[in-house]
Amino acid sequence: MTETVLERFLPDERATLRLGEDLALALRRGDVLALHGDLGAGKTTLARSLIRALAGDPELEVPSPTFTLVQVYEGRLPIQHFDLYRLSSEEELDELGFDDALEQGAALVEWPEKAGHRMPQTAIRVELSEEGDGRRVRIVAPDPAAGARISRSFAIRDFLERSGWGEASRSHLTGDASARSYEIASLEGQAPRVLMNSPELVLGPAVRDGKAYAEIAHTARTVAAFVALDHVLHEGGVSVPEIYAQDLKNGFLLIENLGWEGFLVDGKPVAERYVAAAELLAMLHGKSWPDRIEVARSVVHTVPPFDRDAMLIEVELLLDWYVPAATGEPADAELRREYLRLWNELIDRLEHAEKSLVQRDFHSPNIIWRAELSGFDRLGVIDFQDALIGPSAYDVASLAMDARVTVPEEIEAATTKAYVAARQAAGDFDAESFAKAYAIMAAQRNSKILGIFVRLDRRDGKPDYLKHLPRIRDYLRRALAHPALAELRDFYQVHGFTGDVEL
Repeated sequence: MTETVLERFLPDERATLRLGEDLALALRRGDVLALHGDLGAGKTTLARSLIRALAGDPELEVPSPTFTLVQVYEGRLPIQHFDLYRLSSEEELDELGFDDALEQGAALVEWPEKAGHRMPQTAIRVELSEEGDGRRVRIVAPDPAAGARISRSFAIRDFLERSGWGEASRSHLTGDASARSYEIASLEGQAPRVLMNSPELVLGPAVRDGKAYAEIAHTARTVAAFVALDHVLHEGGVSVPEIYAQDLKNGFLLIENLGWEGFLVDGKPVAERYVAAAELLAMLHGKSWPDRIEVARSVVHTVPPFDRDAMLIEVELLLDWYVPAATGEPADAELRREYLRLWNELIDRLEHAEKSLVQRDFHSPNIIWRAELSGFDRLGVIDFQDALIGPSAYDVASLAMDARVTVPEEIEAATTKAYVAARQAAGDFDAESFAKAYAIMAAQRNSKILGIFVRLDRRDGKPDYLKHLPRIRDYLRRALAHPALAELRDFYQVHGFTGDVEL
């Protein structure tokens, strides 16, 4: 393995505290930080900052484990803080649960030399030493992946420095099903801002015609897509985050925090809010949108089409991931052939469906409710980088059949009714054609999601997504009730795609 070596000068204690946050945001399950340094070098300050950052509590009491040898802290990533100064033999590590700690979370170890050969070879060495009026930290990461994570976290700190926010505190906000992650940057005297960490998309292996899945599905590859669409949506009257600073090359944005109130109330959908969101979509779909957007000098984002290949590669996720998980057997060639025939016929029926800007994930996790404002400004939209030009009914289905919360049929009906009413009030609108496109797009989206949520569990180690499967199957049954999907409905029923099954 090629180790990563990083050095930084820490001019004062505040810089050491920020280093703790930077390291905390880079840690993953199984990581071990081995702290080295003389008395007074800043190990205690660094450890306290790192643990508080992981716990999400800047006031957390963090006592020294000198006498207890280990302290355990829960949080986004559980961490155990070991002080091995009083360790009499390596065997005592078993009594302390050292190996178990790495299975449950991360470990922070002071006096790591006492662990001898029990210290993992991949342990990240953090050396603190005095230098002038400050300190110098030297970090050695034997594992390339860990080194890359720490390097990127340091690059974020450098980006904040260039943006005038170098002294901001950083705290984890959320991640999503992609490689993107989000933080809150807080600076005294300023409103908190959101830091988007959006590394360039890794395409993965070719799956068809020499192209990776993400290429066929037209997944956004860089943060430039967000910047481009943020601009045009703002110009179109949609409340999206203001971008204060950007680093297109590295994939960093410092953006406005649109608020803290989610779209749901106590985790449940509210008809008024879904109706308001439907009316926003109606306004949006009544406009014309460019498919080429200038982001910066010599940087242009092209909004891809939601074409046949993209729709098909998405619905095939049901065959590739859901079917094997549900039946224990891979989908055979005959099943796949008939499945694709049915979907090709349905996609043919979308040829004359209205096309518009489709945000792709227009649902509760990506909408902020701002009750203090009025009209469309009440809805803050925060996730749209994967937008395509495709059937406008798709986003209505994404909203009314929200993948993250069960939308009762009466709220779904109110949502679609409000959308149709708003479109008809603005001009000619074919409600019957919309209803057919809505059903097809709802079936397409939920077929895809069944596969994606299983893939997130089986491939990416994110089992929490499986709890949503019963809801997605119910949405599929709703969509398939439309007469235009009768043949597909029969096919799904025969093969058990919509039946309840425990994975």
